[in-house]
Amino acid sequence: MFKIMIVEDDETIAGILKEELQKWNYEAFAVDNFNRVLDVFKEQSPQLILLDIQLPSFNGYYWCQEIRKISQVPIIFVSSRNENMDIVMAIQMGADDFIAKPFDLTVAIAKTQALLRRTYDFNEADNFLNFNRTVLKPGESKLYYEKREVDLTRTELKILELLFLQKGEYVTREEIMIQLWEDESFIDDNTLAVNVARLRKKLAQVELTDFIVTKKGIGYALNKEAAHA
Repeated sequence: MFKIMIVEDDETIAGILKEELQKWNYEAFAVDNFNRVLDVFKEQSPQLILLDIQLPSFNGYYWCQEIRKISQVPIIFVSSRNENMDIVMAIQMGADDFIAKPFDLTVAIAKTQALLRRTYDFNEADNFLNFNRTVLKPGESKLYYEKREVDLTRTELKILELLFLQKGEYVTREEIMIQLWEDESFIDDNTLAVNVARLRKKLAQVELTDFIVTKKGIGYALNKEAAHA
């Protein structure tokens, strides 16, 4: 389920967007402290942002620039300031698309879905798992992170599937090995360690350093902080 962050100071509009996105099975949430937009982004790690231009304190252009310093997460401006200059300014600041108010909810959802597909190579028929801003697509044996992809072996894919399903909680080495044995991978403790080490190197190549963490005597987990930046 993709997570979408709504930065809109009109509570009615924010509520309507949130409700409609949830109907389409997106995990949508609205920012309520407009001085902490960047902090909330780091804490929540959304896969897409709907961002108004006119906001209390700092405007949407400012927050777009601040987010672009640390991430290429897709951003759609949603604003009543819809002159050509506003749209050009939004794109120059780093936005990916623009929705003019008043807007049709159907158009807003269509633009959101299209941008998610372009960014994460997502097909609605695919099964996928996501964690922070990473997307695991078992059908393709690939992991996607901010327009980059990692090809996975069968064993690497199975390990990541188990970790993704736990959403940052630890999975014991024994649980992983049992699952891999049932999958006819016939893996022992040493082979598991070698596979995890190789997987970590692959992930580091797309700047997912320390994406898999180890706790001695317990097992492995996905690092909740690794994909924030």
